Formats: sequence, structure tokens, C-alpha cells
Amino acid sequence: MAKRRERTRRLIELGGLVAKAGLVELTDDDRAVLFGVMIEAAATLQGEHRDQALTLWRRRGQRAFADSAAEL
Repeated sequence: MAKRRERTRRLIELGGLVAKAGLVELTDDDRAVLFGVMIEAAATLQGEHRDQALTLWRRRGQRAFADSAAEL
């Protein structure tokens, strides 16, 4: 039961990140588009520019988290 709750919480948090990034509104809640974006990101992470992409995306994410925290 605890593992199930932990998994559910993780999935909710991940969905929250999709919403927080504005992807739901930007895609008109089109699940196929959202999935395509994630597949594209996964393909990038399997390519030769993995490390550069991770560094760029991590920096953008950290900056966005910091900006959100500053707004509070």
C-alpha cells in the first residue's frame, strides 16, 4: 500500500510539472502533443548531445523554480 501511495504521489508531482511549465495550455490539453514532446525529449537524451541538453534543461528548470519561489 505504501509503494502505491508513493507512486501515485510521484505521478501527481510529475503531472504538476507539466502543468507548471504551461504545456497544458500551450497544447490545448492535447495528450498526443504532450506525449510527442516527451518522446522528442527522450530521443534527445539518447543522442550524442545528452549532456548538453541535460545541462541546459537543468539550468532552465532551476531558474524557473527560483523565479516561482521569489514570487511567493
